[in-house]
Amino acid sequence: MSRTFPYEFDVRFAPVWAGLLLAPQRQGVALTDERHFVARYGLLVVDTPLTNIAETHVTGPYRWWTAVGPRLSLVDDGLTFGTTNRGGVCVHFHEPVRRIIGSRNHSALTVTVADREGLVRALMV
Repeated sequence: MSRTFPYEFDVRFAPVWAGLLLAPQRQGVALTDERHFVARYGLLVVDTPLTNIAETHVTGPYRWWTAVGPRLSLVDDGLTFGTTNRGGVCVHFHEPVRRIIGSRNHSALTVTVADREGLVRALMV
């Protein structure tokens, strides 16, 4: 059965994520009936089989300038789909997912969903 995990939207950062409101029902993370992890942030999409997920953990809080918006890590090839600085879930992949932004494929994705613990539990089943 599919599950969805909407983003936690912090209104202080609305200028960064306001474009997402064009299709809010499609934003966030979905675990599909086809056993895929699909994270959408505006027109950006990460789609990978659940079997490609190596580990997950709750992270944060963050400094806002490192967490809000679509971001690349300055340390590695990680990607962030951020809507708040309060916290998120970092999802590590066995095989890096196709490059979304930047020049390299991504070995991890951080998503700032509202139900962080719920997403971690759902992914570790």
